[in-house]
Amino acid sequence: MAETLKKGSRVTGAARDKLAADLKKKYDSGASIRALAEETGRSYGFVHRMLSESGVTLRGRGGATRGKKATTA
Repeated sequence: MAETLKKGSRVTGAARDKLAADLKKKYDSGASIRALAEETGRSYGFVHRMLSESGVTLRGRGGATRGKKATTA
């Protein structure tokens, strides 16, 4: 995917649909927007917009969250 995109080139039509599907699949399997942006050579905003357009529910900010602490009271 990344090797077929030139930095700053416009992505339209079938190529855009394929890119959106690839990004969605990787994001849903745990990749971050920043990691996807670096991998594709695109900006954070571009990847964010592509994910939003493809109907992905975006995760909240921050890294791994901790589970509730067990209370032993």
